[in-house]
Amino acid sequence: MSTDHPLRIVLAEDSVLLREGLIGLLTRFGHEVTAAVGDADALLAAAAEHEPDVVVTDVRMPPGFQDEGLHAAVRLREERPGLPVLVLSQYVQRAYAAELLDSGDGSGVGYLLKDRVGQVEQFVAALGDVAAGGTVVDPEVVRQLLRRRRDPLARLTPREREVLALIAEGKSNSAIARALVVSEAAVGKHIGNILTKLDLPPADDTHRRVLAVLAYLRS
Repeated sequence: MSTDHPLRIVLAEDSVLLREGLIGLLTRFGHEVTAAVGDADALLAAAAEHEPDVVVTDVRMPPGFQDEGLHAAVRLREERPGLPVLVLSQYVQRAYAAELLDSGDGSGVGYLLKDRVGQVEQFVAALGDVAAGGTVVDPEVVRQLLRRRRDPLARLTPREREVLALIAEGKSNSAIARALVVSEAAVGKHIGNILTKLDLPPADDTHRRVLAVLAYLRS
């Protein structure tokens, strides 16, 4: 699936050098960049004003340089589900990437790492595919999203799941030991294994127990 006619594009990229490079590249292939902006608010305004065939946006933009561009892309798809959006990024922002790819009916959307821009023909072809309603996702994005969507509790043993369920009920280590007829030392070992297997970030034990419970409730 692709389009061979000129596209009207709204481009959002905070790096002036890359922005100008993309304008030149897209123009060379016969497309029209109707607006080129450097922040998420300007992207939202430009998309509303120009009603482009496709939006191309970076992820990190002012003021916070976090996920402003990707968040704006998700918002645009909420407001206009049929608007094709291609996101370019140096990394995979997994939460909003999944939300973006789930937006609308999943068509007309893409997420590519910026390394792909150097493969000019492939990048332009991907843009055409997205504009024509296709879905284009970088293989690295797919790998990371698959890891994200895997059941976080799949690595736990049946006993560790029992312990986690009792933690979710608010029971102390001693109460868990009594319920399972094991020693408190055994409970402590199980909890340590649970926290390690769930790849929880370093924090105090109480906070990590809360995070473990949240993982249990989401599963």
